[in-house]
Amino acid sequence: MPGSRKMRLSFSDKVFYFTDYTLLVFCGIVVLLPLLNVFSQALSDPSSVLAGRVLFWPRRFTLETLKLILRNPNIKTGYLNTFFYASVGTVLNLTMTVMCAYPLSRINLRGRNVFMLIFTFTMMFGGGMIPTYILIKDLGLIDTRWVMILPGAMTVWNMILARTFFQNTIPKELYESAELDGAGHIRVLFSIVLPLSTSIMAVLTLFYAVGHWNSYFDAMMYLRSQRLFNIQLILRNAIANITALLNQSDNLAEMEKSAAYAEASKYAIIVISMLPVLIIYPFVQKHFIKGIMIGAIKG
Repeated sequence: MPGSRKMRLSFSDKVFYFTDYTLLVFCGIVVLLPLLNVFSQALSDPSSVLAGRVLFWPRRFTLETLKLILRNPNIKTGYLNTFFYASVGTVLNLTMTVMCAYPLSRINLRGRNVFMLIFTFTMMFGGGMIPTYILIKDLGLIDTRWVMILPGAMTVWNMILARTFFQNTIPKELYESAELDGAGHIRVLFSIVLPLSTSIMAVLTLFYAVGHWNSYFDAMMYLRSQRLFNIQLILRNAIANITALLNQSDNLAEMEKSAAYAEASKYAIIVISMLPVLIIYPFVQKHFIKGIMIGAIKG
């Protein structure tokens, strides 16, 4: 049948596809090889790592380095704190984002351009690190769990993404129909807007959760008590004090062993910190791609 025949590609199309696939394979290799190297270093014998003999495959496979890091009693506390910051923070982020994005997506909101100007202004100008620290200190948030959650309660860029989605994806006829049936804005938001916005909600959840997971600088700036440290800060301290986990002596062999474990532990710590994100990301990848497309549309 004519419809079953494959479309013949022109020479220029073949050149384009060949170039495209070549670049994709090259970019994939560039991304994959460093990951393979990190995992191989973390799973190799420390002496092989220190000698620089590990490339993309483990040498003298061992889990001893990972066990050494996980033996740190603060690792469990760090993971629990990080999950708390990421879960509670993400819920607050989504709530604040939707509360701002939905009203600004309605064209009948008076002064919405003024509000958008104010929000956009904060993206271009900030108070700076020292004034921000003084403000947070005056608010009494230093060395509390809320200092990791409240200061970043909403990201303006993510709010613009949500507003653009609400404005360009949901037909205005749905709003009009709901209003004719007597639905108020709260009912419209929960019965129409949010059920139709699962993709953008998944994108924002990914953005916010990963941001909280990787929040290392804020923890280092504002937290003092080790019981409040997140996993990133604890792992950073583990790198700085890795030799304290080993029995030190003046013996040269013991010093070489400590140096080998210190070098291998750096890679083990990287694996421990990024593994949860690597596990979760494939399940939300399609929504992440949608988020990129949403950001390409001007609202």
